[in-house]
Amino acid sequence: MPRIALVTCRPQPEVGVDRDLPVLVRSLRQAGADASAVEWDDAGADWASFDLAVIRSTWDYSWRSAEFTAWAEACGKATRLANPADVVRWNTDKRYLGDLAAAGVPVVPTRYLAPGEAVALPGDHEYVVKPTSGAGARFAARYTPDRHATAVRQVERMHAEGFTAMVQPYMRGIDTAGERALQFFGGRLLHASRKGAVLAPGTPYDERKAAHPGLEPWQPTDAELAVARRALAAVPENTGLLYARVDLVDGDDGRPRVMELELVEPNLFLFLHPGSVPAVTEAILAAAAR
Repeated sequence: MPRIALVTCRPQPEVGVDRDLPVLVRSLRQAGADASAVEWDDAGADWASFDLAVIRSTWDYSWRSAEFTAWAEACGKATRLANPADVVRWNTDKRYLGDLAAAGVPVVPTRYLAPGEAVALPGDHEYVVKPTSGAGARFAARYTPDRHATAVRQVERMHAEGFTAMVQPYMRGIDTAGERALQFFGGRLLHASRKGAVLAPGTPYDERKAAHPGLEPWQPTDAELAVARRALAAVPENTGLLYARVDLVDGDDGRPRVMELELVEPNLFLFLHPGSVPAVTEAILAAAAR
């Protein structure tokens, strides 16, 4: 009977509830595993006693990024960790988009403003500012050029707290075609979903947003699948991936671009795709047996 930890975080007002977690625990137990949900920062957790630890909903990690990556390193030495610690280290900093772009993957154009650098923002188009370490649109906001002073204050606040800011053009394709999330598990496409725009004009960056508005099932196009697979192929040490979510939006040319590549704690949206639960359970059991 394999012992499997589905890794989550403590309930907090700022963190969403993982609706999939009890469903996965139950499915794994019914399949014969000793499965349980374990908080990543539980000082009493004996990670070495598990055959596999699967990061699922550690949705507070961006508040404690250095602590979280240190935990991943330690957990990965104690047991098999999915996804592996080197992937966690790379993917918790959204500067990975630069690596994908360098590998020829079409991504949303992105500039980075580290603490101490001049705050240079676009003056001729709508844009988005967000931190390189964040989840659920935390500290993200959408600006028009006439709101320059407000955007500067946001970047200065982020710099004061030690965050590097990233600046991207607002991709207007989101307003018509939405954002598509392609889920992969065990190396295969699991399912896909589409959601509407997260950032409304004028919403303060420190206001909590609905992370997945208008979520619905989606049938990915051949072009979307091709971009998603190019992104996965460009991940360093990608042979250790158990799961991945590739978030895509359309560029001005109508072609899909990578908005984010979620390799740490992506919401699987199993509540929207209950038929995917058996495939996820099977892939986790196979990983625990390796």
